[in-house]
Amino acid sequence: MLDDGGPAADDAEMALADGPVRQRLRSSIRALAAHRGPKSSICPSDAARAVGRDDWRDLMGDARDLARELAKSGVVEITQRGDVLDPDGAWRGPIRIRIVPR
Repeated sequence: MLDDGGPAADDAEMALADGPVRQRLRSSIRALAAHRGPKSSICPSDAARAVGRDDWRDLMGDARDLARELAKSGVVEITQRGDVLDPDGAWRGPIRIRIVPR
């Protein structure tokens, strides 16, 4: 268990634990985005690296898909060049993920 707690502690703990990779990747996205805060963002590769280590590239498709799912549920926003993307829309290219303020 993480000693300092905080709003993302449970997600961080889940991301670092053993378990299903997609569940760990979802938790990693949430924890990293929450740590950065709503005025900053993460790259999907940040979460993929945290979970997949040397094999992080294999997780990039899942990271982008999970970011889309989290955006649909209102947990994060997906941005591209500073513009918020529609999670139901068609998009490609580099994206960023930021936590939605509660």
